[in-house]
Amino acid sequence: MPRSSPSALSRRDFSAWVAGGVAAAGAGQAALLWPRSASAAEPQLVAKLRIVIPANEGGGWDQTGRALGAALLASGAAGDVVYENVGGKGGTIGLAKYVEKYDADPDTLLMSGMVMVGAVALQKPVVTMAQVAPVARLTSDYEVVAVKADSPIKTPKDLIAALRADAAKTVIAGGSAGGVDHMYAGMLARVAGNTAGLVYQPYPGGAQVVEALETGKAVAGISGYSEFSEALAGGKLRAIGVSSKRPFQGIPSVREQGVDADLANWRGVLTGKKVPAERRAVLLEAVRRATGADVWQKTIKRNNWDAYWMAGKDFESFLELDLAMAGPMIYLLKLKA
Repeated sequence: MPRSSPSALSRRDFSAWVAGGVAAAGAGQAALLWPRSASAAEPQLVAKLRIVIPANEGGGWDQTGRALGAALLASGAAGDVVYENVGGKGGTIGLAKYVEKYDADPDTLLMSGMVMVGAVALQKPVVTMAQVAPVARLTSDYEVVAVKADSPIKTPKDLIAALRADAAKTVIAGGSAGGVDHMYAGMLARVAGNTAGLVYQPYPGGAQVVEALETGKAVAGISGYSEFSEALAGGKLRAIGVSSKRPFQGIPSVREQGVDADLANWRGVLTGKKVPAERRAVLLEAVRRATGADVWQKTIKRNNWDAYWMAGKDFESFLELDLAMAGPMIYLLKLKA
């Protein structure tokens, strides 16, 4: 399918475009983007840090936030870290609570990412991401499309055929409405030529998506690899494709199986809009140091995440592009809350 075709829709292409622009800026600029190795001799930067995680415990945001906290402690950048989970509606409830309670708090970070960007665009809440300030982008991962182990659907093309034939009976389960799982379901439905017919069932976490597949409430599920890995290893589910451009963890990409739809999720941290610029710089340095710690690198490898570091003006520009793109993408895919 030609890249210029409306159905050849790829969020990853926008990320690649931004990354290419950064690379073109030269080695001096690149040195500002990538974390340096942490040093045990570096002083503590924050005595006590709170990380607000706008999701329930156990999901991707929670895993990333707690991994960051552990790395902040291990690197010596923070003396103590506490976590506050505020789940619901793709992170928009947590976002609103954060702005209400911690907008000027110099010792509180908010986990964020593409899920929140999409949820804000879809739900149009009163509190938006314009009311927080970017600190750093941390990781990216890919969407795994899975079915029950005994499902007759064997490939992404089988799923596209089912969506084309009877979308009402081809329920797709995933995370919050407007989030990255929902976007990817919309991309698949667009390839099938049936975006208006998509039936998407949102769940608060990967465990519930697995249950929906096992009980027959959904025909296919979409989530990050780390949230499906146990069910895949146990033979309860079978992966039919991944949203990367190349195979991932032994799973063939959806693209290489003839369906032109790839997408990458990202996660990062924000702070309050009223936090002074000099304090934001301290928080950024703390996060930078944490991402150089061995415990962070091991967590990245264990969860099969990609390191996706970006900070400063480059992250601000990236986030602006993501926010500008989310509304048109949701309109194009005809996603519904």
